Amino acid sequence: MSVLRSFFIWLLLALLASSSVLADARSFWSRQDDPATIQRQQLPLEAQETLALIERGGPFPYRRDGVEFQNREHRLPQQTRGYYREFTVPTPGAQDRGARRIVAGEQRDYYYTPDHYRSFKRIAP
Repeated sequence: MSVLRSFFIWLLLALLASSSVLADARSFWSRQDDPATIQRQQLPLEAQETLALIERGGPFPYRRDGVEFQNREHRLPQQTRGYYREFTVPTPGAQDRGARRIVAGEQRDYYYTPDHYRSFKRIAP
């Protein structure tokens, strides 16, 4: 096999591998910027009640409700600092706040996380 042919085969394989890596990266970031959607009636009852409290403006049962959510994990669409606020969704049987939260955006966009920010679902309007 000629050196030139070997080079072109190597180049083709490298391009195929890199396009696969790029596709995986695009897929990863699109998942982060476009969480799956959940209907309000599919949320746990406690999350539905928390969402109703948020929409009414409180009062909220937990001291940390309404604090800024900084989106450090980049799992929600990027927004300006201060755009998101987080609220506790009570977890039956938990001795503390538990892992469930609703994150609210300034434009009335809401996200539910059952696992303390590891995953999110956008709550359908």
